[in-house]
Amino acid sequence: MKAFVSVDLEGMPYIVSPEHLMLKRALYEEARRIATRVTKIAVEALKSCGFEEVLVADSHGPMVNLLVEELPEYVEVVRGFPRPLSMVAWVEECDVAVFLGYHAKAGTAKSTFDHTYSGSTIARVEVNGVEASEFLLNAYVAGHHGVPVILVGGEAKLLEDDVAKYAPWAERVLFKRSASRYAARSPSMAKIEKNLKDAVGKAVLKFNKGEAKPLKTKYPVEVAVTFVKSSFADAAELLPGSKRVGGLTVKYKAKDIVEAYKTLELLVLAAYAVNTMT
Repeated sequence: MKAFVSVDLEGMPYIVSPEHLMLKRALYEEARRIATRVTKIAVEALKSCGFEEVLVADSHGPMVNLLVEELPEYVEVVRGFPRPLSMVAWVEECDVAVFLGYHAKAGTAKSTFDHTYSGSTIARVEVNGVEASEFLLNAYVAGHHGVPVILVGGEAKLLEDDVAKYAPWAERVLFKRSASRYAARSPSMAKIEKNLKDAVGKAVLKFNKGEAKPLKTKYPVEVAVTFVKSSFADAAELLPGSKRVGGLTVKYKAKDIVEAYKTLELLVLAAYAVNTMT
């Protein structure tokens, strides 16, 4: 069996400052060590539960965050950005998915680094009328390929809201509970290690019993993207078939979630380009 592990940074334990999140910033190396350690705990637990191969998707920012030389030999790593399907590239090759370091959607109160896909360009994403977090977007793509998300480790608000609501079968591992956008409390790494190992075991047991389900949405897909600037919506409106429904919001339809996700990636890249002009 083969497991897929998508690794973000904002929902990792102890990560609370913008200095943690960007290349060459003061606390970035600390964040890399934390994320790598958490990832190693998870992949080693998956290996002990019978997964011969693990595909790890380095999924934050430039997507070159993990200390790859510290990962075991049975792990392959997806790195680099942009890439098709971003945080869940090659998930279709795997039997199960695990999301680590995940965070709440944009606009969530008292949640560290709340955002959806691109905090600098997007204020809100809706999929078939449902406000989506990165967890939900990525779980839908995995579900499209018949791959269930069996475990999510991350920030409390995401676990208590979207994960519990949309994937109640998935094991939830608390990495931190936030007091504000830039403050949170986390358990000790020893406790996180124990909880994560226990949760992997429970998650795999559920999967083996057929209790974990691929998460799916209806097709065709209607997506509404609300941007943080009207100029970003100006660019998005150029997409053939799209419809401007407000100063900041553009809607489009796609045949399935994979096409919808790739289109969202393209709109974000277009917004980045517009931002360099102003």
